[in-house]
Amino acid sequence: MTIDIMMPFYGDPALFRRAVESVMAQTDPGWRLVVVDDVYPDPAPGEWLRGIDDARIRYVRNETNLGVSGNFSRCLELVESDHFVLMGCDDLLEPGYVERIRAAIAEHPTASYFQPGVTVVDDAGRPASPLPDRVKGFSRPHRSGAAILSGEKLASSLLRGNWTYFPSICWSTEVVRQYGFAEDFEVVLDLALQREIIRGGGSLVVLPERLFRYRRHAGSVSSWSAKDGTRFAEERAFFASAQKLMRDAGWRHAARVARVHLSSRLNAATKLPGALGGRNPAGARSLARHVFGP
Repeated sequence: MTIDIMMPFYGDPALFRRAVESVMAQTDPGWRLVVVDDVYPDPAPGEWLRGIDDARIRYVRNETNLGVSGNFSRCLELVESDHFVLMGCDDLLEPGYVERIRAAIAEHPTASYFQPGVTVVDDAGRPASPLPDRVKGFSRPHRSGAAILSGEKLASSLLRGNWTYFPSICWSTEVVRQYGFAEDFEVVLDLALQREIIRGGGSLVVLPERLFRYRRHAGSVSSWSAKDGTRFAEERAFFASAQKLMRDAGWRHAARVARVHLSSRLNAATKLPGALGGRNPAGARSLARHVFGP
């Protein structure tokens, strides 16, 4: 059993190298790395990768820039294994990631996806604990061993506050291909996918071991889109559709959680003073609408 590690690339070349090296440092050799370059303007990172003599590593460069969701879909097309990871090109695998995830798949072969423990790091790679990640840590189920979650309880938990880390998740290829990535979402693309999997009867295995280093920095899509309010416009659309879908499924509690989306509103509230102080009226209006609107 091999795990495909799909790495959409468009970012800092130095961080990209470290991400690739963290894959190559795995204690378990059962992995395949596929880097999908979304037409990054500098050819040097691709040339460096092609120079690595390892048959498990493949480099693909798109003909045109596909954007976030488009490149994710391209990565999904290139998956060959039964399970895959859609790893960020600035994140890091801990050396035991593949070994532990492969063991978890053997223990829970019908699970739809696996969320390991995560260490958040800053631009320099130092452990960090910004507010969004403290909230995630509070919301995440805390168990001494692996926990299997599904149904309305899992949907309500994630709609209340998405405590998962998309780049760290190992997915069942068959399950993700059944639903695909929603083209109209970028920031909440992962939550939209999880919503569909859960509605379809899928399950999530949460592992306590910290197997992944997630880089939280100001250059991320979620960071800049939060500043100008575009993130929350997308989130409003997502929660409105989630409320209807949960109601149609008969999950009344999950529908109420989607309608309130308290964690999302509180996150927007923390950005509002900055938008006002920075004289960003359009961003401030978008944020205020998200905080106080229906």
